Amino acid sequence: MYEILYQGMEEKKEYEEIVKKVLTQCFQEEKIENTKLLITVTLTTPENIQGINKKYRGIDKATDVLSFPMFEKEELVKKIEKKDFVHEDILGDIIISIEKVKEQAKEYEHSFERELSYMLVHGFYHLMGYDHIQEEDKQKMRPKEEKILMDLKVNID
Repeated sequence: MYEILYQGMEEKKEYEEIVKKVLTQCFQEEKIENTKLLITVTLTTPENIQGINKKYRGIDKATDVLSFPMFEKEELVKKIEKKDFVHEDILGDIIISIEKVKEQAKEYEHSFERELSYMLVHGFYHLMGYDHIQEEDKQKMRPKEEKILMDLKVNID
C-alpha cells in the first residue's frame, strides 16, 4: 500500500501514523485497498523539494507537495475495473516538505495533523488522475479531498 522515505530529516512516528491513517482511508474510499498498488511517500526538507521541483517541473521554488503518478487516469480506471494487479504496481510518488506543512498549518491556523493529512489526500488524488487546474476538474477533486478529511475528523479546525 505505501512506503515512507525520509530525505534529509529524522524519522518520526507521528508522521508515520498520520500517513498510515490517511492513506488507509484514501484506499478504502476509492475501493482499492485489495489491490497491489503502492505509493511511495517521501518526507523531506524545503531544499530537497525545491531541487526536485526544479529538476522535474522546471520550477526553481520550494513547494509543499509534489505528486508523480505512474498511470494516466483512464489507464488506472481500467486496471481497477479489471482488477488487473498480478504483481505490485507503483501508483506513484508523493513528496512532502514537512517544513512547509508546519508553516502552512500555522498560517491557516490548522493543526499539523490536518495540514499533513491534506497534503497526503491532495497528493493521493493527483496519483488517481485528478487535477485542479481547470475549474471543472477542481469541482471533482475538492469534494473527494474534503470527504476524506471529514471522515478522518481532521477537517475541523
